[in-house]
Amino acid sequence: MITLIKSAKIIDTSSPFHQQTKDILITDGTITQIADNLPYKKDYQLVEKENLHVSCGWFDTSVSFGEPGFEERETIKNGLTVAAKSGFTAVAVNANSNPVIDNKSGVEFLINKAQGFATKLYPIAALTKESKGIEMAELYDMQQSGAIAFSDYNKPISNDNLMKIALLYAQNFDGLVLSFPKNKAIAGEGIAHEGENSTKLGLKGTPALAEHIQIARDLFLLEYTGGKLHIPTISSAKSVDLIKEAKKKGLQVTCSVAAHHLTLTDQELHGFDSNYKTNPPLRTNKDCKALQKGIKSGVIDVITSDHNPIDVEHKKVEFSEAKNGTIGLESAFGAINSVLALDDFIDNITHKPRSIFGLKAISIAEGQKAEISLFTPEESYTFTKKHMLSTSKNSAFLDKKLTGKAYGIFANNQLVLNA
Repeated sequence: MITLIKSAKIIDTSSPFHQQTKDILITDGTITQIADNLPYKKDYQLVEKENLHVSCGWFDTSVSFGEPGFEERETIKNGLTVAAKSGFTAVAVNANSNPVIDNKSGVEFLINKAQGFATKLYPIAALTKESKGIEMAELYDMQQSGAIAFSDYNKPISNDNLMKIALLYAQNFDGLVLSFPKNKAIAGEGIAHEGENSTKLGLKGTPALAEHIQIARDLFLLEYTGGKLHIPTISSAKSVDLIKEAKKKGLQVTCSVAAHHLTLTDQELHGFDSNYKTNPPLRTNKDCKALQKGIKSGVIDVITSDHNPIDVEHKKVEFSEAKNGTIGLESAFGAINSVLALDDFIDNITHKPRSIFGLKAISIAEGQKAEISLFTPEESYTFTKKHMLSTSKNSAFLDKKLTGKAYGIFANNQLVLNA
């Protein structure tokens, strides 16, 4: 199969064609030619879109699909289709299924279930058995089966010694440990950011201090043990400062931020809409701006959608009873592109996360395997239910104005385009 992508502006700092508008010819999944005006033949698969931009394939490091066990929220099949149409050629899938992915057979199930799709699935296995935070799971066996990192999704490891042992043990096979930044004792039963808005609304607050204390603990442990630590979905200004100082010390620490924490604040809670109930909670405008600055300065390494489908029975209830989470694959680019420069978005969702999670580097260059995201950065629109492709519809960006839209992807020798 031969595919011709016409007049695409290439956004890829690793490519000799960065910031140039070129035609790209792909033959049997490999980029064979990049030039100004390649001829089209009738047996070619043609991609020609308004204001077309391309980059290396986007990689989302925090995605939940539900399957196995929560198929009513999202299946792997539909989830990977959503990811492809949203511009993602690879996703790291969290272990928060039923049963939890805490053994090699669970990892192998995910990988086997995802065979043949354009978007590649990489499992993040549980750090502890059943994600209960009591006993470490069999990390090495799961890595050998295909797990790229270890995390109890949205659950902090309260046992200090367990985290220390995990950091030490994972060094034996260059494993990546994730630690969710939340001190449960400080957070208590809070369901919103502790501040002016939670007080006005009568919602139990979770202070940003709960995040800071956990990050500080993990950084002290990392300094003691060595190894690699990734802190997912930080949400506050002080967290950026703590990680910045740790990096200055030379610690191997990286972090991510979710699209909704980069763009939304706890002002959204005034309607008691449970779609805005997330973990960590939405915080202040000051935090939001600090996170954006953290991306621009390089302190924050990765942007994620933190896509977490929740079925209507657990979301369309009173705010205090609703489960945390928002879908985010469909809205990620439009939301982030509305507040950050395009180059900042691309770098933090392509090359940086691939390096941190141990994926092979890719580039838009002749002779390279084609793993390409297709998009336009300038189209503005209101995000509505018609844009939601996920089985669950719990989006924090419903009725928000976004700028930038994914056209789809070319990956695994397959072209997937949005309707």
